[in-house]
Amino acid sequence: MTATARVFLVDDDAAIRDALYLLLQLRGIDTEVYASAAEALEAISLESRGCVLTDLRMPGLTGLELMGELRAKQVSLPVVMLTAHGDVATTRAALRGGAFDFLEKPVDEDILVDVVRHAINEDAKGHRKRLEVDATMARIESLTPREREVFMLLTRGLQNREIALELSISARTVEVYKARMMEKLGCSTIAEIVKLSLVLEPGGLS
Repeated sequence: MTATARVFLVDDDAAIRDALYLLLQLRGIDTEVYASAAEALEAISLESRGCVLTDLRMPGLTGLELMGELRAKQVSLPVVMLTAHGDVATTRAALRGGAFDFLEKPVDEDILVDVVRHAINEDAKGHRKRLEVDATMARIESLTPREREVFMLLTRGLQNREIALELSISARTVEVYKARMMEKLGCSTIAEIVKLSLVLEPGGLS
């Protein structure tokens, strides 16, 4: 079961935290609040969906350090940085660290909501892609080594006779491996085989 998409809001300033929570909730965006990065790290897991909206400068771990800790845990949630101390160097550091966006306080409410919704959508899109890749990998791993070789050569555009020469087997044997491979992968055409292989490429079919 997919976790509910929500904003994980992190800010040590209670007044700002409450105001942002109220804004997001009124806009129909499920939100959880945390007074520190440490609290958020305890709550956010690999299964969490949505995005992180965090203050940059906080006691203890900063927003940048929070993002680093999340990435170390392989949590891929988009991270939106919020700060009253924006400057070019800090912005570049945040974006280089993988921040989804960087907003300065006081932030326009409509802009904030738009960025948060965009971040949540990107997370959902990325999650669907990862599930698709995992399912594709599981199907490919069900192939025998020889069937996998035939699969890879087919995706390179080789014909049966060329595959036979490459593997030093007969074209008829290639047909047998190809039929078994396509059955296991649930494909009926070469186009479907190629499409399946594209899922495994970075950004494939995005």
